[in-house]
Amino acid sequence: MELLEVIETRRSIRSFADKPVPRDALEKIIKAAMQAPSAGNQRPWHFIIVTDKEKMARVPNFHPYCKMITKAPAAIIICGEPEGVKWPTFWVQDCSAAAQNLLLAARDLGLGTVWTGVYPEEDRMTGARKLFSIPENIIPFAIIPIGWPDGEFKVMNRFQPERIHENGW
Repeated sequence: MELLEVIETRRSIRSFADKPVPRDALEKIIKAAMQAPSAGNQRPWHFIIVTDKEKMARVPNFHPYCKMITKAPAAIIICGEPEGVKWPTFWVQDCSAAAQNLLLAARDLGLGTVWTGVYPEEDRMTGARKLFSIPENIIPFAIIPIGWPDGEFKVMNRFQPERIHENGW
């Protein structure tokens, strides 16, 4: 699949087929996420692969917009570790770039994803820390349910030329 087709057909998938995601596909997706640019090449990210259905069923208790995780065969939690890096305030941009790579790599493999934000919502961060035993110095950033979509990908035209400015506003 060509990159622009991946970008144009990537969408938030909230309904998944009852079919497992192979471990090697999850590793490929995380490998792509780790290829993302980061400030000073500090790479402050960590990834948690989740396939435990009992844990996934408890996520909506602290994250009201992540109910679809209960039907997904897997999820990846992206976390940030800003301590001890040269540019600690850029961890959010770094993890966002990793998340985008992850979403696009999953789409390239035919998998569906949906980015559900955790940071900066305290209740979501606390819930994720408790459920997944995340250390206090690590910040849960996003939970991304992953699975085979229960439907088709279609091209989405989100181009808005009125949002383009040249040489200034």
